[in-house]
Amino acid sequence: MIERKLNNEIKSLLRQFPAVAILGARQVGKTTLAKEIAAVQKRPTLYLDLENPLDVRRLQDPFTFLSDNKDKCIIIDEVQTIPSLFSVLRSVIDNDRRNGRFILLGSASPQLVKGVSESLAGRIAYRELSPVNLMELPEKITMQKHWLRGGFPSALLARSDKAATEWVNSFVRSYIERDLGSLFGVDLSGNTIGRLLSMLAHTNGSVWNAEMMARSLGITAPTVNRYVDFLEGAFLVHRLPAFFINTRKRLVKAPKVYIRDSGLLHQLSNVPNIHVLKGHPVVGSSWEGYVVEQVNELKPADFDLYYYRTQAGAEYDIVLARGIKPVACIEVKLSNAPAISKGNYQSIADLETKKNFVVVPDADEYRTKDGIVICNLQALLTKYLPKF
Repeated sequence: MIERKLNNEIKSLLRQFPAVAILGARQVGKTTLAKEIAAVQKRPTLYLDLENPLDVRRLQDPFTFLSDNKDKCIIIDEVQTIPSLFSVLRSVIDNDRRNGRFILLGSASPQLVKGVSESLAGRIAYRELSPVNLMELPEKITMQKHWLRGGFPSALLARSDKAATEWVNSFVRSYIERDLGSLFGVDLSGNTIGRLLSMLAHTNGSVWNAEMMARSLGITAPTVNRYVDFLEGAFLVHRLPAFFINTRKRLVKAPKVYIRDSGLLHQLSNVPNIHVLKGHPVVGSSWEGYVVEQVNELKPADFDLYYYRTQAGAEYDIVLARGIKPVACIEVKLSNAPAISKGNYQSIADLETKKNFVVVPDADEYRTKDGIVICNLQALLTKYLPKF
């Protein structure tokens, strides 16, 4: 069993709100977490899976059913499959505003689910459960294994790399052939989604160019952007925005696009083990994406994540900003003896950040004469990031 850091936060939110929604990709551990939390609540628990026809029939008259079970903590899984339920929940909650009544689980961003128009503002708190992050790993699992297999529990805890690869392969096929379209109630081409995912893996961490992708796929740029919206809404990809400041410099403004889970990226890139990964063309972008995802999951809540690049070549992989003020720059290097480029120094001068880092896989921490901290990822996440 993997202890998730979100556990205590969800318990706290249930004491403040009538409903708490846990969002995240399928198979990331939402149901397990919800049942663990509900088991320690003082009230009985009722679990409903909206992909189970029996549970759907129980909700033919949802207002009456939910009201009749008002003394229970009700877990509703895959809640996005019945968008009309949100408006019913609003009425049920308003009739009895006690906190901790509902735990809603969803595999799709609510903003993209057709028909979810009723607001639960003031009645619900949303939290995302990401794949298992580096700080949640059991002691027996190394960072190297986590990087290779990714954070989906079934892959991470598999008996072998081969078993992990087989699980991720099945997961990808299921998403392409069935899940993605059903999540959002739209008709998507599985063949096109599969090709798009392969192309995103090949260009992982590159600046987004919808026109180029569209030409390769034989579809329009608006269509490819829409498909990426759905992949992001299903928590499979991450668009890292460019940081804009008031400057005369010409800036790259398009986002970078990353496959969020490194195990998923490696499956799409045909990387079966760590030995193949270290000699594979994807290794640099894989390490960069892995660091970006870990920082994004573990950063303080009041920070936003960006990258910075000028047309002249100045760049930094990660910019952490509070509001419009950049606070820290983080460059990601695969080498444990990294060279800091002129473009990195120029970025620091442009952004005027006082906290600047170069993150490497495994090296002793030291500081350059210019004050840039060279450290490994674990040191960044445990020693520096919480103090930003």
